[in-house]
Amino acid sequence: MTSAALFQGQTPLAVRMRPTSLDEVAGQAHLLRPGSPIVALADPNGTKPGTVSVILWGPPGTGKTTLAQAIARSSGRRFVELSAITAGVKDVREVMQEALNQRDLYGQSTILFLDEIHRFTKAQQDALLPGVENGWVILIAATTENPSFSVISPLLSRSLLLTLQPLTDDDLGDLIDRAVSDARGLAGAVALAPEARAALIQLASGDARRALTALEASAGVAASESAGDVEKDTVSEPALVTADHVAQAVDRALLRYDRQGDEHYDVISAFIKSIRGSDPDAAVHYLARMIEAGEDPRFIARRLVVHAAEDIGLADPQALQIAVAAADAVAFIGMPEGRIPLAEATIYLATAAKSNAAYRAIGAAIADVKAGRMGPVPKHLRDAHYAGAKRLGHGKGYRYPHDSDVGVVPQQYLPDELVGTRYYEPTQHGGEREVSARLERIRRILEG
Repeated sequence: MTSAALFQGQTPLAVRMRPTSLDEVAGQAHLLRPGSPIVALADPNGTKPGTVSVILWGPPGTGKTTLAQAIARSSGRRFVELSAITAGVKDVREVMQEALNQRDLYGQSTILFLDEIHRFTKAQQDALLPGVENGWVILIAATTENPSFSVISPLLSRSLLLTLQPLTDDDLGDLIDRAVSDARGLAGAVALAPEARAALIQLASGDARRALTALEASAGVAASESAGDVEKDTVSEPALVTADHVAQAVDRALLRYDRQGDEHYDVISAFIKSIRGSDPDAAVHYLARMIEAGEDPRFIARRLVVHAAEDIGLADPQALQIAVAAADAVAFIGMPEGRIPLAEATIYLATAAKSNAAYRAIGAAIADVKAGRMGPVPKHLRDAHYAGAKRLGHGKGYRYPHDSDVGVVPQQYLPDELVGTRYYEPTQHGGEREVSARLERIRRILEG
């Protein structure tokens, strides 16, 4: 059989490479330590069938289904799989009854794997409770949505919540290498050029399924090209998969972007400087590059929050609220939809009035504190509530601003050594123009 024929009419590579035991699972080392709930569930020599149910929460392609199936194979338990997309309350109840029969008649415990549990209605989730609570089934539920919002409280309280992380680049590399050589995978029919391997890891962005799907498609392109070059039934050398083959297969530009290297810092620097420079088009361009390269959206959101406070400040106080809201939205809905609030916040910040006065104020104040320019707190500002405070003169002479018609009274607030120091100097940009005028009036009153 030619190498090209190897990729035709077969079960998808991602399915063929599903681990048969926990030892083959890529990534999730934090969940697979000795004695962990997952390892205990998979133990065929456990002293009891095990009644702990788990909810696996994580992005697509992190191994939720893989873990469930590996547990079932390793433990020897009966395995039933339902999809929340197609299953209803009747299906759930039938599974529960059959699981009860299997336990009572044959002493066999059942693992029920429920994919996308967040799609189940409250009534459907309620139907799971008797079986989970009484140990008729061990529920392993998978979700990409935050279970606190998508799973009913009684089910959450009866289950362990385990969070899966996106696979690291090393995890993905090991997975790709195994798929190339393993008899269940490509069985050595292709070889990967280093650039192609790096491109596949980059495009996968922590998603094992995406990595294997892209590998299979790229290998098919390379094998077909190789078969066309050699006019015989058997190709003596493995087809070499190049970065060009990967690009052809996934129909996507191979971005030169190393999340740990210079390009990472160059692009985020250009992103922030474009926002600071009030160019929304450039800012959205760099945002798109980061998103397509698989940058952590939480990192992008954090940078937007910092920028809103550092470079916009009180020139537009709404900017910080919008940046924080975008960060919350990304955490709540995830990607790819999270790109939309990120873009909205990016454009708002790029077009907002700019001021770094608050940033400069705290920087100058910290510099003075570090240099020892502090001085004691003026006595009239000190706490006068504890015993003996008034005898020491604490609070004496303090003027209550609300007793004034204008809400401001002449009074010293800075220590003696710093009287007259100005840390905050507002600009005339945006809303800070009004702040500047108001602050000038306030300072005239404070100084008498």
